[in-house]
Amino acid sequence: MNRTNKLYTNYMFVFLIVLSGIILSSFSKMSDNELEPGQSLGIVSIPNLRDMGGYKTTDGATVARGLVYRSNQLCNISTSDMLLLAKLNLKNDFDLRTATERNAKPDELPVGVNNVWLDVMAGNPTSGPANLIGLLSDPKKANADLGDGKVENMFKAAYRQFISLPSAQKAFSELFLSLGDKNQLPALFHCTTGKDRTGWAAAALLTLLGVPMEAVKKDYLRSNEYILPMYDNLIKQFVAAGGSPSIPAATLGVKEEYLNAAFDEMQTKYGSIENYFSEGLGITVDQQTALRNLYLKNK
Repeated sequence: MNRTNKLYTNYMFVFLIVLSGIILSSFSKMSDNELEPGQSLGIVSIPNLRDMGGYKTTDGATVARGLVYRSNQLCNISTSDMLLLAKLNLKNDFDLRTATERNAKPDELPVGVNNVWLDVMAGNPTSGPANLIGLLSDPKKANADLGDGKVENMFKAAYRQFISLPSAQKAFSELFLSLGDKNQLPALFHCTTGKDRTGWAAAALLTLLGVPMEAVKKDYLRSNEYILPMYDNLIKQFVAAGGSPSIPAATLGVKEEYLNAAFDEMQTKYGSIENYFSEGLGITVDQQTALRNLYLKNK
């Protein structure tokens, strides 16, 4: 080997060592001790990927970390970010999207992760949460169809369907039963942006575990921090073409009134989160207790 080749080989060796160090360092910054509850893991390709653990319950327990994660869709993931995703040691990836969403952007997963499809909106696949980008494709039409509070009303109606739609009940039942099985963990669940279907699933689980409503809503609203910047160019194009800036914010982001609509529907139909799980989702009291015992620590 001549001197030039030897120098090149040494350079590449050092480069790979440095790159590995950067990746490991990035992941170490995501350690449970450094992240506050609800904070993004910092994986650039998956900005709304978050550990659901770390929250305190009303009776002093702590939701365990490293068992379940919420996320936006898992596509267009960089090579380095896929290494970080692999370090979560996931067993299952629960995809809450419609067939159209899945076909357009299939999940990209580390080797060995089981992909499970739970179509929440199968009974209404054209619902707003399942058609986010489509809603913004024609700015002038969007102004007429979604302006003056119409988009907010559409999303509130969709959130009520998360409670009442049979396909939603079936999907969320299977999700929570799976998340209650320690042999299927660690696991991740997601939709497209990780804010609506995923947002309700996360809020319902945290509420069942006894996390205070203030913290549940804060966790829900944090999607705005991670998702809206991801669509910044789309939002700018929409506004430049004459679209109202309030529409993409209400469509691609979340509002407390959306989550309130789901909780109101749940309260009206079932009276409590426990009854929603037992009567709406078919998850027994014993199974609910097992969920709490699995996720709550230091009680």
